[in-house]
Amino acid sequence: MADYDAVFVGSGINTLTAAALLAQEGWRCAVFERQDHLGGAIHTTELVPGYTHDLYAISHAMFVGSAAYARLADDLAARGLKYLQCKVPSGGLTADGEAATLTTDPERNVAAFENAACGDGETWRRLRAEHLEVAHLVRGIMSGDLLSRQGIALGLRAYRQLGMKGLLKFSGELLETCRDWSDRFRSPITQALLAPWTLHAGMGPEQPSSGFMTRMMSMSLEARGTPVPEGGGHRLVDALAGIIRDAGGTCLTGTGVSTVLVERGRAAGVRLEDGTLVTAKRGVVAGVTPTQLYGSLLADVPEAHSAALAARRFRYGRARVQLQFALSDRPEWPDPQLLGAATIHVTSGVDAISRSVNEAERGLIPALPTLTVGQPAAVDPSRAPDGGWIFAVQLHEMPSRVRGDAAGQIDAAGGAWTEAVRERVADRAQEMLAKHIPNFESSIIRRVAMSPVDLTRANENFVGGDGSSGAFSLDQSLLWRPRPDLAGHTTPVRDLYLVGASTHPGPGLGAGSGIIVANRMGSGHRSWNRRRRTGVRS
Repeated sequence: MADYDAVFVGSGINTLTAAALLAQEGWRCAVFERQDHLGGAIHTTELVPGYTHDLYAISHAMFVGSAAYARLADDLAARGLKYLQCKVPSGGLTADGEAATLTTDPERNVAAFENAACGDGETWRRLRAEHLEVAHLVRGIMSGDLLSRQGIALGLRAYRQLGMKGLLKFSGELLETCRDWSDRFRSPITQALLAPWTLHAGMGPEQPSSGFMTRMMSMSLEARGTPVPEGGGHRLVDALAGIIRDAGGTCLTGTGVSTVLVERGRAAGVRLEDGTLVTAKRGVVAGVTPTQLYGSLLADVPEAHSAALAARRFRYGRARVQLQFALSDRPEWPDPQLLGAATIHVTSGVDAISRSVNEAERGLIPALPTLTVGQPAAVDPSRAPDGGWIFAVQLHEMPSRVRGDAAGQIDAAGGAWTEAVRERVADRAQEMLAKHIPNFESSIIRRVAMSPVDLTRANENFVGGDGSSGAFSLDQSLLWRPRPDLAGHTTPVRDLYLVGASTHPGPGLGAGSGIIVANRMGSGHRSWNRRRRTGVRS
């Protein structure tokens, strides 16, 4: 039997971050990962010798801007982590071949938007100024523990700063749709540049709060760019694991957890799949979905019975398809400025995105899906040999279960993501890119496609291929995530916490839930030490 201060189930960004933060306080932490690599959605590999691919998450902008990184930065750098930047974090390309970019130069963006349509530059300047006035509130919402004194303090602070009318205005803007927010710009290409970022939050452009998420991401891109770790995302994972191990902890792969051990109503440790018992003096943190926590890890625990019933109502969202291309030549984009962009969206704007989202939610493969094209070599040249290039393409608008093809070209009669269906979807995306990039298909060395079935197999939290680990509808977001009857990161079992994309603040590499839980556990640890020293019993 092994004994630790805290045990972590899974090794995603939130569990690793929480464990590293507690390790800084001297905790001995154990991280157990069923897969053969640490990192969850951060997975670096060479599909072709010399080509370094991050299979899922690429940009670490949310993490670099987080409170967790502020506390861990020095320790991470000491273990070899270095972030690289580029001046063009985002680009957009329409079906007609019109291109636009968003840079880290605010005045350059104003000029470009104004050139696209009279008044759009001043609209961007005004929206940025309004965002800066409430940026600290936005950061508090997206990284704070809303179901705590911190959440109450944030509300009072917002009221003191904005007053009642201002608070109502701010609250209304939190519910604005991406379509309504995008309509503030007259230029279709500017809309096409900004609107696709709502997909990265697991939302469609007609959903409440999708405008808020689009605004937040766009402003963050301008302010922070798209930092990526030199050499691949595994550098962050290795550095976090190094902090944990250097404090006497452990991080094991190929080691699944079968059960959370509950004694007298509190989490006392875990049982591994090989039967080994691991005790946790201060708590257990599960980086899983509510479905897995209550349906598997706590399956026979009476205290979790009502929560298990609620977890069955937790809904998962649209699926994704992921494509990786290793290219022998740099792509000949129709606009040269796109070659320097870290991420490019190929879409014709809000209507096109809305149509594809609607088709996917009806079980159809979209006829013209939005293509999110990551170009990590534009930021980190070491990712590909001299002259070579990498495309990491995400298709966010895909059905978990296929009922048909909106274009009527792909045979999906079986309703399953077969290998044939996956490759036909990949062909469609490839054809869309080839229309704009003359040398694209001739430069392909290797293409690797992952369907929703492949994604689920690679990561249990990608249920049905949902990379957001849960639909981001209004009743499953912010302080209601995972659900109103399961809200927050605590559970019915004392000293057992839930983190990850299924919890607030949701998907992405911001490590928000990780730092929230680390703060809770760390504070409790200090309080316990004070009680122990003074002889006070709880």
